[in-house]
Amino acid sequence: MIWLQFAILLAAIFIGARMKGIGLGVMGMVALALYIFLFRMRPAEPPIDVMLIILAVVSTAATMQAAGGMDYLVRVAEKILRSKPSMITLMGPLVTFFFTVFAGTAHVTYSLLPIIAEVATKKRIRPERPLSISVIASHLGITASPISAATAAMITILPGGLEPIQILKVCIPACLVGILAGVVVVWKKGKELEKDPVFLEKMKDPEFAAELDAETKSDTKPLKPGAKISVIIFAVAVLVIVLAGAFKGMLPTFEPGVANLSVNANGTIKMAAVIELVMLAAAALMLLFTRTSTTEVAKASLFTAGAQAVVSIFGVVWMSATFMAAHETTIEHALGDMVTAAPWTFAIALFVLSMLLFSQAATTKALMPLGVLLGIAPHNLVAMFPATNGDFVLPGYPTLLAAINFDRTGSTHIGKYLVNHSFMIPGLVSVSASVAAGFLFANLFW
Repeated sequence: MIWLQFAILLAAIFIGARMKGIGLGVMGMVALALYIFLFRMRPAEPPIDVMLIILAVVSTAATMQAAGGMDYLVRVAEKILRSKPSMITLMGPLVTFFFTVFAGTAHVTYSLLPIIAEVATKKRIRPERPLSISVIASHLGITASPISAATAAMITILPGGLEPIQILKVCIPACLVGILAGVVVVWKKGKELEKDPVFLEKMKDPEFAAELDAETKSDTKPLKPGAKISVIIFAVAVLVIVLAGAFKGMLPTFEPGVANLSVNANGTIKMAAVIELVMLAAAALMLLFTRTSTTEVAKASLFTAGAQAVVSIFGVVWMSATFMAAHETTIEHALGDMVTAAPWTFAIALFVLSMLLFSQAATTKALMPLGVLLGIAPHNLVAMFPATNGDFVLPGYPTLLAAINFDRTGSTHIGKYLVNHSFMIPGLVSVSASVAAGFLFANLFW
């Protein structure tokens, strides 16, 4: 029976992934309905805490976007990228990484990818090189961000009152090591543009050649009056969250009682609640001080992307958690000996599941509780956290597709066999190196 139920889970994931958008979420609900009404499986707890964090963070990021803050950040990033065009393969991924760390979502990199592609092309650097590793770097930034949904899920799952700073001091340097390893493997990847037959064929078109070498002026449209203010407010909010996690004495404590979504049984306030409170309060301050309309926030692309993420995580994580809970003993018995002997093998399971779920937060929420159940030490689970970045393997993630579309030379591509695409090698190297470095830093800093 377990194999039939597992087949239903995989079918829901595959069909939902092909549907894209909210597809994963709604197909997860279909599978969950079968589990409950057909197989009489007891439903697990839905991932309410992660969903609320995503809503809070995305709403605040969307408010900053509506206030013009994202436009301001993109202009700053553009100056950095254009200052050293010959180093675009290194500068591109570093900028996208820190952008994601700051904003908590990889969707902020859409504005940077065309700049990276243009700078590389004009310098006659194969755009595949900086674009591929820049996309991977943006994904790794999610597992190094203090306000990402994946990091928040880790905080709620790991035992012992884990602080965000404990995750950051391991994952930030580990992911940077992984990115640098990825930069090394793509530095001379593929043929130079002058020797690439696809590019040379396109250059035979005079219109294409003229357009490629034309001077592209930066966007000189005036920034909205509250653009810089919104960035400052967002930055202060992120800083407050990090400090609150590092210095628990800053937070109020209450009388012990029944635990809820906001407070633990011992009376301490949950970090998830702190993130939600600070982020939405920051959004309110942006609206007040920048005079941004709430209608503009609702129409922002980040808000739409966040709403889709909430639906997806709601369905697919609830489905996965119900399956895991129903077969907890069987799964623990099957994986227990292997994970006890070699804890790092759990990273393989995280990577494989993330390939299917296309979400670091969903993978974390679905599988990390199993790691806790199997007795894996918290510092080892944090070391393996970057392994949840397997969403590049199947080339259907929006950032991958965007990078391919922005590369006018055609060097960034999906191969004949689907998985032999431009992002596979830098992705495998970067994630593997990040996990390996994670174990090193976890043992040094924990």
